[in-house]
Amino acid sequence: MSAASKGHVVVIGAGVAGLAAAHRALARGARVTVLEATDRVGGKLLPGEIAGLRVDLGAESMLARRPEAVGLAREVGLGDRLRPPSTATASIWTRDALRPMPKGHVMGVPGTAAALSGLLSAEGLARIERDAELPPTEVGDDVAVGEYVAARMGREVVDRLVEPLLGGVYAGDAYRLSLRSAVPQLHQAARTHDTLTAAVQSLQAKAAEAGQTGPVFLGIEGGVGTLPLAVADSVRARGGEILTRTPVSGLRRDGTGWRVTAGDRTLHADAVVVAVPAPAASALLRAEVPAAAAELAAVEYASMALITLAYRRAEAALPEGSGFLVPPVDGRTIKAATFASQKWGWVGAEDPDLVVVRTSVGRHHETEILERDDAELVRFARHDLRAATGLDAEPVATRVTRWTDGLPQYPVGHHARVARVREHIAKLPGLVVCGAQYDGVGIPACVASAYAAVDQLGGDLAGVRELTANPVQSLHGGAGE
Repeated sequence: MSAASKGHVVVIGAGVAGLAAAHRALARGARVTVLEATDRVGGKLLPGEIAGLRVDLGAESMLARRPEAVGLAREVGLGDRLRPPSTATASIWTRDALRPMPKGHVMGVPGTAAALSGLLSAEGLARIERDAELPPTEVGDDVAVGEYVAARMGREVVDRLVEPLLGGVYAGDAYRLSLRSAVPQLHQAARTHDTLTAAVQSLQAKAAEAGQTGPVFLGIEGGVGTLPLAVADSVRARGGEILTRTPVSGLRRDGTGWRVTAGDRTLHADAVVVAVPAPAASALLRAEVPAAAAELAAVEYASMALITLAYRRAEAALPEGSGFLVPPVDGRTIKAATFASQKWGWVGAEDPDLVVVRTSVGRHHETEILERDDAELVRFARHDLRAATGLDAEPVATRVTRWTDGLPQYPVGHHARVARVREHIAKLPGLVVCGAQYDGVGIPACVASAYAAVDQLGGDLAGVRELTANPVQSLHGGAGE
């Protein structure tokens, strides 16, 4: 273990990645200081309330079939509050009807045309079957998900299913998003099979062989927004220091270590973990690693807003299931709705007389809607909910939560950019980066990124190499955001 990893480690950023890095660094024997510019920890994870009910006002679930996030939750005492969704049934609101979410697909790409029966037109289903007749496509190092799938199976499968599923994860454009970074398993399979159908079927066979049981996703009673709070408590209990309202304005080499300037405070660190979004990371790295700073400055982000509504149960009859996704091609305002009281048993149990619904708006380059005021966003959400479900009751409470530049985009070539960033930074000892803009946007990806960064400080590059080669796929939780 290097001196850097055992000495004073300064973590810049107290989102879930920064807190996970602090937690791991403490476990490795370091003295840790976390610096956070805002007045709270947690980043995009935010617990809140509506009409007296505890809800998530940010991300609401985490992939359970990766060990990192669930393991961290258990380590910080939340194991007995992990909860699977009460229902895994969801819908697609398309062509003026709620249609069951198909099964038998990989992020919307089907293993057979029949898997999308009822969702696509007869022409769309026939186009999927033409994949078997087409010559192999060279996917190479990377390709856009939407362009590749549309070329093999037609645009309808992209527009009606791939796009809303990927949009729910990235708030992005499927025709620009990287296959290698956004659906890495499918990219690998596509390189070794002559048809896309065969690639999907190979992944389905592998999954069946693995025999994975148990829920794909988990939430936490009280909200996944309580996870960073528990990690922060654990960091403090182990002797770590967390300073909020402490923006970092300078990061410079200082002999064999680092000098971190935060307001009128100067900290001397043996190592630094930069765990802030790409624009802030770019600004911090400009002086010492200008090439990495330039790469990070080019990372684009999507903004979105969540509109959370509470209704009297007696006035709010909702369809069964956890909610629905909305394809952009249908021209609706909302992109998803989660029936939180039905999806999470603990939300429904806190007040059986109330029902909570979460809707989301905003996609990459779709900023006009987010310029509307809160009351207008609530009106848009209610209008679309009424059209989709018939829900016409007056909510007893509403909340609008805006996430400006909340989701990093993974365009074609994203993995190569991340590799270049790490290559530039690796030239300076005691400096590492982690977070959602590198190897996956979900909670397990952020935790894995943090762990790999801290391990790198100790000279163990296995985690970074694994993430660079195999990013953590961020799946969609079935409905909602």
